[in-house]
Amino acid sequence: MKNLFITFEGIDGCGKSSQAKILHDKLSEIDSTALLTEEPGGTQGANEIRKLLLRENNFSWSVETEVLLFMAARNDHVEKKIKPALEKGYTVICDRFIDSTLVYQGMRSELAKKLCLSLYKLIGQQPSLTFLIDMNPQKALDRALSRKNKEDRFENYGVPFQIKVRDTFLRLAEENPKRIIVIEGDSDKQQIANDIFSHVQKYNNKISN
Repeated sequence: MKNLFITFEGIDGCGKSSQAKILHDKLSEIDSTALLTEEPGGTQGANEIRKLLLRENNFSWSVETEVLLFMAARNDHVEKKIKPALEKGYTVICDRFIDSTLVYQGMRSELAKKLCLSLYKLIGQQPSLTFLIDMNPQKALDRALSRKNKEDRFENYGVPFQIKVRDTFLRLAEENPKRIIVIEGDSDKQQIANDIFSHVQKYNNKISN
């Protein structure tokens, strides 16, 4: 498996980060060229922007300004880490990517959504596959809040916000059925991992034939 760009999406606490790591570890067993990364972040510059965006005190930026910051972090990430790895034949696995910005910011402002899409066209790095881990919003929120870290800005918006985020993710999946695969996040952790790996194998076989 080479040159695959796989992203994981979902509401906070859905288990996507764990599944991204499991997939990375599995691919590493059979192919040493698997790279695991995350957004916002992945590079030194992008991580500095992450610190600003995910803390509760975010200077009360407008949602449009948030998009510009997220996209700046993404451009640095793609330019310095994702694209070079893909060019070397790596399979890149990323915890969150463009869909998170379209959901978390895009659902709050039509202008923010347009800004996101316009800038994304310039960045131009399309995922091969996206796994959307779908989960009960209350259960996911309880799990997310139990982590007690300093990046809990969106979790602090509560269950109604989680529900809206989930619904928006699911609509996005309906609009992109060839790329976004919805995975039931309330299932057994290992079963979820097996389902994801099976989808990756099928995709790889499809593009290889």
